[in-house]
Amino acid sequence: MAACAPAGGTILEIGSYKGKSTVGLASIAQHYGLGPVVSVDPHSAPAVTDFGHGSRQSSWDDFQASLRTAGVERTVEAHRAYSRDLARGWTRPIRFLWIDGDHTYRGAKEDIDLFRPHLASGAIVALHDVLHTFEGPVRVFAEELLDSDEFGPAGLCGSVGWAQYRPSDGGRWRDQRRALRRRVGRLIGFVTAGREPNGFRKLRYKLWRGFVPHAAPKAAAWVRAVS
Repeated sequence: MAACAPAGGTILEIGSYKGKSTVGLASIAQHYGLGPVVSVDPHSAPAVTDFGHGSRQSSWDDFQASLRTAGVERTVEAHRAYSRDLARGWTRPIRFLWIDGDHTYRGAKEDIDLFRPHLASGAIVALHDVLHTFEGPVRVFAEELLDSDEFGPAGLCGSVGWAQYRPSDGGRWRDQRRALRRRVGRLIGFVTAGREPNGFRKLRYKLWRGFVPHAAPKAAAWVRAVS
């Protein structure tokens, strides 16, 4: 997604933790000469998505070590801050927006609201954990991306939900987005208000989740979809 986004601009990662996705994005940026990856994360604890954090107060040292080990530290512009703080002075166009920070609805909604005005035409927005039991990613993907004619092609690859920003012609993909929206929308009721589905509800959630297409697309087909 980061390599094939046809828009110009910056790759922005919201939520880095120990740097696994940062290394992936920076490796792509370094290989294709896409400029530095901007990474923002307070690297503080506790965080509901940082499983295994234990008693450690910060992931910052591990994050820096990951970049050094991969040899991409010069390709990452790291901000140890909250995304809302970075947004206050943000002026750069965005080609790829990776949202993997606060997984509450309020947090994920704030991230898309803050940086949506800076999306370049043709940019890709992707949210992690859309098919996991967090309210924020699935609701924002369904309500802010799939429900909007400002976005065109959309889909899921594993638990990553993505959509292309097409403000001039996104309506051409309305039927496809609505079909996906109906399937994704069934999951929202199972994860609202921080409720973890269990028992029979969990089985129903897994059943509906299985009907959401989320296989990895072939690279050539993906490029054709967003070209």
